[in-house]
Amino acid sequence: MRPMTLERETPSVRFVTPCAKTPCRCDNRKVTSAPTSQHLTVRDGVSLRALQWSTPNESPGIPIVLIHGLASNARLWDGPARLLSQMGHAVVAIDLRGHGLSDKPDHGYAMSDIAADVSDVLDALEQQQRKWANPLILGQSWGGNIVVEVAHLFGHKIRGAVAVDGGTIELQKAFPEWEECKRALTPPALAGMSYERLRSYIRAAHLDWSEEAIDGQMYNMEHLADGTIKPWLTLERHLTVLRGLWEHSPSLLWNEISVPILFTPAARGNDEHTVVKRAQIQHALDQLPKSRVEWFDPADHDLHAQFPDRFAAVVNDAITSGFFS
Repeated sequence: MRPMTLERETPSVRFVTPCAKTPCRCDNRKVTSAPTSQHLTVRDGVSLRALQWSTPNESPGIPIVLIHGLASNARLWDGPARLLSQMGHAVVAIDLRGHGLSDKPDHGYAMSDIAADVSDVLDALEQQQRKWANPLILGQSWGGNIVVEVAHLFGHKIRGAVAVDGGTIELQKAFPEWEECKRALTPPALAGMSYERLRSYIRAAHLDWSEEAIDGQMYNMEHLADGTIKPWLTLERHLTVLRGLWEHSPSLLWNEISVPILFTPAARGNDEHTVVKRAQIQHALDQLPKSRVEWFDPADHDLHAQFPDRFAAVVNDAITSGFFS
């Protein structure tokens, strides 16, 4: 099913027909199949890995920065990043602290700290090329809440945000006590599993994903010389990040955000989780001055990896239609 658009235009709400168009391509001769990698240093000396697919000088579109979810990594954005670059946009994806090939300190994992990291990355990119100013930021899951926090704290630095099956996550409503949340959401122990065994599990669970998307998931793990894996994000740091997400309440921020927000949530029919999600997003639409939602139904949590063409088309349509202007 194609995603439906619900857009709030103060003071009324209007429904818009599906707008996921066939992706348009520009002159993409300078867009490569693999990004270039660099490290950017943030305020406390932590180095974050950034993957650049195209630069503003090569791109007639807008600058875009991609933020992954909890325990994920920048490479899960490979499909959408490549497609958005082909559409003419300058695209960078980053590994957040503790994740992927970025530094892994034991501090700085509160939501405000991670938002400050993103702000520092935006400053560093702008120092490299002035055209990186005023980017669009996209974040998935925990990353969706992060881009909402960035919009709240550093809205003057961005033109808008896209929250991909995230942005409205409020774990305290489901788990009033932290220990309850910790028990329910502590990840399974994967360290020591063989690389090929894990890959086969992921492939079996996501039959409609591309090999590129499966590769992106596997980059969540360090591939050891003996053929086994271990998560880049340690369990201790995972739980620290989870505690920060549990403490985050984006519904308290909507009235203080002035930039446009596009939500692209995943749904599974009308199950209990989706019903709650629809209510949370409707509350956000009612409070934000400029917002829109594009539902992907049915879709996985990592819908940007599952449907990269469709997702990139939705984002590009919001850009070219002037939603983020």
